[in-house]
Formats: sequence, structure tokens, C-alpha cells
Amino acid sequence: MTTHAIGAHAADQPLVALDIPRRTPGPRDVQIEIAYCGVCHSDLHTVRGEWSGTLYPCVPGHEIVGHVSAVGGDVSGFKVGDTVGVGCMVGSCRQCASCREGLEQYCSSGMVGTYNSPTTDAPGHTLGGYSQRIVVDRDFVLHVRHPQAQLAAVAPLLCAGITTYSPLRHWGAGPGKKVGIVGIGGLGHMGVKLAHALGAQVVAFTTSESKREAAHALGADAVVNSRDLAQMRAHAGSFDFILDTVAAPHVLDAYTALLKRDGTLCLVGAPASPHPSPSVMGLVFGRKAIAGSLIGGIAETQEMLDFCAHHRITADIEMIDAHAIDAAYERMLKGDVKYRFVIDCAMLGG
Repeated sequence: MTTHAIGAHAADQPLVALDIPRRTPGPRDVQIEIAYCGVCHSDLHTVRGEWSGTLYPCVPGHEIVGHVSAVGGDVSGFKVGDTVGVGCMVGSCRQCASCREGLEQYCSSGMVGTYNSPTTDAPGHTLGGYSQRIVVDRDFVLHVRHPQAQLAAVAPLLCAGITTYSPLRHWGAGPGKKVGIVGIGGLGHMGVKLAHALGAQVVAFTTSESKREAAHALGADAVVNSRDLAQMRAHAGSFDFILDTVAAPHVLDAYTALLKRDGTLCLVGAPASPHPSPSVMGLVFGRKAIAGSLIGGIAETQEMLDFCAHHRITADIEMIDAHAIDAAYERMLKGDVKYRFVIDCAMLGG
């Protein structure tokens, strides 16, 4: 069967309307009518060929919320009409140590991405959520328990939410911990909300003085202009954990200097070129760590969705017309969005 979608035929071409194939649901499959799909910076990098290995036609989108329209005979956890989500992956080997531990995102064979991963389905690679329908193995479908009126703002939780929640949980953000969030954008605004809801003391770092009030409104207890050396020095040696969401190269030493002994700076932003090399001396005198984190496994992603439903957390979004996605990409590059674009997939028509 085919479904309407938006995608690109080449890196130097705009996104256009496409009819794409979707498999008939098998015994383990859940068919989902997509209501909303968030727009991630990774979508832009992939569709424009800025990361190597883009397969065309490319249909991006891995922040998917919709409703079940069919289930296979072996599916017991979902039924027609359920509100569900699909995040950044739709498959993994299920056999390696990471998969057995519920960390499918670190599958040793490589997780199957929601788009741009090899698959036996036509056209030979996965096609994502800028579309009206998707068919996904039951093990990679998630329950969404937010009210229906919030579903558009739930979509970015499937990437921006879990990308920040997973490291916050892994490094124990919570009561009694001082946590920094670097950058107040699509990832950073979720980091502030989640760290606050987890009970940590939250400090937001921004280079834009104009974001101070907004950061406080998101839940930051304090806001630091990272270009102001006096403001930065005032927090030296005081953080248990800092989550760096900035996707541009910058000097990491400025943040490792703010860590306590045994503190961790975790990178989740993915710049196109490397950060300047950090000072080793700044790490060894304090047993400090620089780490990285991907998304989360399926179980942790479900935990995050349930946590957000309980605490009434959603992303701050702007709805856009799917047919104007290239203009939205240009606005993303300029930082002209607060804080995440979301496509209404009903607008794809047909």
C-alpha cells in the first residue's frame, strides 16, 4: 500500500510531496495513522546530505504520535484506536548485550533508525514520519497517555525528550543535585523542564540575555550568561552534572571548570565539526568526566512518556504546514523557533 508523504529525491533538491510504500501489517506489526511529527535538526542534516550515507528518496521524521489503525495477530499490547508514539528507532538485533539490557539504542549491530536505515521493505531503507501512515514492529511502539489536546506538543518528546531524560536519569539528576543545562533550544528547553521536574537545582546557560526570562519560565532556578566570565566563575566547582545540548563547536573547559570533583559534563549536541580539545589537567584535578549520550531504550522512553504525562510536561512548539518544511529548516538554522516545529500530518491530504 502507499501513503502520502513529504521527502527529498536528492540533497540539493527541496522536499516535495511523495507517495511512498508501506508494508501490509504482519503478525507482529502495528499500523499507525500519524497525527503529528516533530521536526528535528537531525532531519535537516540527513535530508540535505550533511551527514554521510543519506539514502534517497529520504522521508525524515522520528518524533511520531498517532493512532493505531490495525494490529497483527501476535500483537497483544495495542489495539485499534490507541494513542501511540514512535521515536528514533524501529528495530534492533534483540540479541546483543545492549538489547538484552533494554538499551536498544546501543545495539552492537546498529539500531534500525525510523528513517534512512537499510530494511527489506521497499524502497530498501526506512522512511520516516513526515507521512500519513507507518507500520512498526510492536516492540518499538510506545503508549502515549497525555490528553488528546496535547498530542502535537508530545511529538518532540520522542527525540528531544528522551535525548535529555536519559542522561539526566543515568547520572542521577534529582533532589540535592545541582544540574546545568547548556543551551535553551529544542533539546535544552526540554532538559530544563525535565531536570526541574526530577527535583534538581537547575541552572540554565545561554549566550543570549534575551532568553533569561524564558529559561526561568521553563523551570530554571538560575540563568547564567556564558559569555560573562564573572557569572561563570561564580559557579566554579559547584555542579554535579552539566548537560550540554549545543550543536556547535565550543570550548568545553568553560564547563568542566564548573564541575565538582567526580562531576560529569555530558554532550548530547552533535556539531558538524569537533569541539576544541579539552584540557586534560582540568579533568585529572577533580576526577571529572566528559561523556556522551544517545537517546534511550524503549523501556526508558516509555518511562519518560509516563513521567511527562504525570507531570504535565510537553514541548513548546510551533505548528507548520508540511509543504513549507524547507522554510522551516532555514528558520531552524537561524534559531528562529521556540522551541520545536511540528507537522500536522493530516495536512498531507488524500
